[in-house]
Amino acid sequence: MSPRTGRAARRATGRRGVPASAAATTPAAAPAWSLPHRLVRLVVGQLLFGLALAMLLRAGWGGAPWDVLHQGVALRTGWAFGLVVLLAGAVVLLLWVPLRVRPGVGTVGNVVLVALAIEVGLAVLPPAGSWPVAVVLVVVGVVLNGAATALYVGVALGPGPRDGLMTGLAARTGLPVGLVRGALEVAVVAVGWALGGTVGVGTLAYALGIGPVVGLLLPRLSMPGAGAAVGRRTPATTAPAPGSTGG
Repeated sequence: MSPRTGRAARRATGRRGVPASAAATTPAAAPAWSLPHRLVRLVVGQLLFGLALAMLLRAGWGGAPWDVLHQGVALRTGWAFGLVVLLAGAVVLLLWVPLRVRPGVGTVGNVVLVALAIEVGLAVLPPAGSWPVAVVLVVVGVVLNGAATALYVGVALGPGPRDGLMTGLAARTGLPVGLVRGALEVAVVAVGWALGGTVGVGTLAYALGIGPVVGLLLPRLSMPGAGAAVGRRTPATTAPAPGSTGG
């Protein structure tokens, strides 16, 4: 190859052996979101999360698994539903201590904001007066809850108390996350039902629908570069996307 041909080839491939045309068209990595941007998404996501749970409860066909337990406790104690959610979140956070799970800003916000949003939602939304209205509340509630989960989990500011308990138990026991989550949710539903909580079509719809909704929306609503921090599948991790277990 002549010197002129060699120089032309080097110009075509660039200094690092990458074709110049490819280097010119490679998109730059998206910048990470600012902290205020992430906090706004966190707050909006957690408020919508609580509102969606209230919609499921107003349908009257059974709430999310953890809300069956919350409902049973509220019936037995006479406490406001939002207060029960708040206290249950605090108790679950205490269970993090022996599991050595670290909370984040989103964890603390989840305990307070979700409880507040549920209480406001229950005060504003009337009970479903007919089965078509109940169907709408269940469907919208599941979809909105999944979108809200993706919105607040995607900012990577800390898991909700119940999700942290799930992942912490999985890490300490070596059991699959799916198995731990399933066992926890069966346990809380059983205890909640024994206390008088409602289990029904809404509970089943939530259990079957929340995973696909979160799986579809989490990659689209997550902060660029969050990757493993929000449980998305990347070359470096195969952790499952977190589901919504009531926070």
